[in-house]
Amino acid sequence: MTQATLASPTLKFLDDRWDSAFAATLDEPELLRYRSNLLGSDLRITNFAGGNTSSKIKETDPLTGEPIEVLWVKGSGGDLGSMKRAGFATLYQHRLLALERSYKGAETEDDMAAMYPLCTFRNNPVAASIDTPLHGFLPFPHVDHLHPDWGIALAASANGKVKMEEFNREFQHRLVWLPWQRPGFELAMMMKKAIAANPDCDGIVLGGHGLFTWGQTQRECYMNTLTLIDQIGQFIERHGKAKGPARFGGEAVPARANRKELAVQIEPFLRGRVSAQNRWIASFTDAPDVLQFVNATHAKDLAFLGTSCPDHFIRTKIRPLFVPWAASAGLDALKSQIDASLTEFRAQYRDYYHSFATPDSPALRDSSPTIVLIPGIGMFSFGKNKTEARITGEFYTNAIHVMEGASLLAEGEVKGTLPQCGEGIDPASFKVFTNYVALPALEAFRIEYWALEEAKLRRQPPEKELSRRIVLVVGGGSGIGREVALLAAARGAHIMLADRDEAAAARVADELKGVTSKEFVATTPVDIRSREAIGKALRATAATFGGVDILVNTAAMFPSSPDGVISDAMWATTLDINVTANYLLADEAAKVFAEQGLDGSIVLTSSANAVVAKRGSEAYDVSKAALSHLVRELAVTLSPRVRVNGISPATVVKGSTMFPRDRVRASLAKYNIAFEESMSDEELRGLLANFYAKRTLTHQPIDPADCAEAILFLASPRARCTSGHIIPVDGGLTEAFLR
Repeated sequence: MTQATLASPTLKFLDDRWDSAFAATLDEPELLRYRSNLLGSDLRITNFAGGNTSSKIKETDPLTGEPIEVLWVKGSGGDLGSMKRAGFATLYQHRLLALERSYKGAETEDDMAAMYPLCTFRNNPVAASIDTPLHGFLPFPHVDHLHPDWGIALAASANGKVKMEEFNREFQHRLVWLPWQRPGFELAMMMKKAIAANPDCDGIVLGGHGLFTWGQTQRECYMNTLTLIDQIGQFIERHGKAKGPARFGGEAVPARANRKELAVQIEPFLRGRVSAQNRWIASFTDAPDVLQFVNATHAKDLAFLGTSCPDHFIRTKIRPLFVPWAASAGLDALKSQIDASLTEFRAQYRDYYHSFATPDSPALRDSSPTIVLIPGIGMFSFGKNKTEARITGEFYTNAIHVMEGASLLAEGEVKGTLPQCGEGIDPASFKVFTNYVALPALEAFRIEYWALEEAKLRRQPPEKELSRRIVLVVGGGSGIGREVALLAAARGAHIMLADRDEAAAARVADELKGVTSKEFVATTPVDIRSREAIGKALRATAATFGGVDILVNTAAMFPSSPDGVISDAMWATTLDINVTANYLLADEAAKVFAEQGLDGSIVLTSSANAVVAKRGSEAYDVSKAALSHLVRELAVTLSPRVRVNGISPATVVKGSTMFPRDRVRASLAKYNIAFEESMSDEELRGLLANFYAKRTLTHQPIDPADCAEAILFLASPRARCTSGHIIPVDGGLTEAFLR
């Protein structure tokens, strides 16, 4: 059997990133990991978690001490770009090959997946993917199976097989074509037969799916893969130049100049409608390639046709939601069209499910789209978190490239059975538009609702309490706000840190990135005395995550002066920040909550001082008393969708910006508490906090984390029946008992 020889081709689009000196320091499993990471680092080569790589490596059998061939292959659900050595499944190659003897045919191929664990080498816990036999039965040491946009464009073209043969002649390749077959043992048998019938081939095109390439060494495999993908790109580019600059039938709707602003305005409404069954996080892009597609004449037809590659529609569903919107129409018209289009989409999705579901199919999933295309604006994508939402959008961007490439390869009408149509598939089930071939609905269903895919979903860790929720923490740069952000992030929330001190918010954001994904955290400046500034902070939150589910405000001020006299201006400022600003926050947030139509929660920070009268803090105490009643008023006004509650802490000294060193020193002197000037700020605060604690029933200093626990209880679904109430967090301060 011949192999493609390793040359030094000139790559036009892709980069050869192989570092020979570094590679020389790696053993074979690490070379496989290195090769995989290089390939997975470029979305043009393969999408996130898409494709797989393998190597057949000589190992020592721990049972016999004899050399043995072991198949190392990307484990189920892994991502090539971030793979570690521990992410590969390892199987005895001879045991995997022996499974062919017990294989009874395509109707029982799912049963074979249960046999893969019996082939495991060294009790490796990594689950072998459904693509494992595709690698094991290819007689090559190193194999790549990838989903490059250019490769799928060829595989999803109505004239794909003819164009593949033309490509072979032009670039001196020996690719062979296989019709569509769902990944699994049957496809492995088809590939084995194809290699036996074409011993000199140097790659396989899987109709509607992707590419297989290989090599005798890790480096050769990498270069063969890179070269083939790049050359298919050159082949498609040549066809594109011949067709001119117009794509997808040319522009039908111009891009709106203010599309980013429009996207932010419509995003909470859209997120709320899409989240009717499950809450989603949003991502938005108006990248040039996306805009070119959504604004094009053929966009609606191609979008309805659906995607082709299995990796695409597992995330993007069988098709996106395309929302028609005329170039002259306003946002009210767009909202009406979104509602109408969603109703139609959900009905079609339910029909799709019920048309193909069998008694043992997984239950119907959320019938809402994960991709929404709006002409003039761009693409919105949705996922259970920000990363998933972004990746889902990337997948559909890949699908756009595939449709473009297939359209560019068009040369007249293709007659007869399409090359993607394999044995046992109804030729009429394949739909074609401008040379692009979508996967038949039945085949799409067999992937989306495949029992093996369902098992993969069930292996994912359970979602956390605040997963899918967006928390805007005002005053998040310090004290209680910082603790709220840390705890909410640990519980799965997406966090927008809003603070007047942007540097402080940035520092907390850096802390949060050690607790959660960096994509789940963002910052925005805010001056809560300004309705305009509050609106900007809310729009920034919507632009980043899609909307707001929980608003928490911990920002406040305690007026002080060297002589203890509070001026009229300081009195007014205290009430402005501690009362009016909370009203403005809630009033502006209410607009977002109303747009979303989802249950929301607001938690404000009052104080034990609201009910404890004393000398010298009148402005602060009165402002907190007013805030406590504002909580009750807002709870009535914003019901039933939005719950409004508050906490009432006793003095929180630790981490509070209201306790600068001078104020702490003055308080210590006032209460005759001895201290040293050499003490740090936190040491001084600790002395004062312990003094205050002795006045409570529990003798416990009030920590910002204690307040955060109470806030997030009130904000969470656990308190779904609580609104208009204020929880004391005061250690048992008897003076604050309600009477």
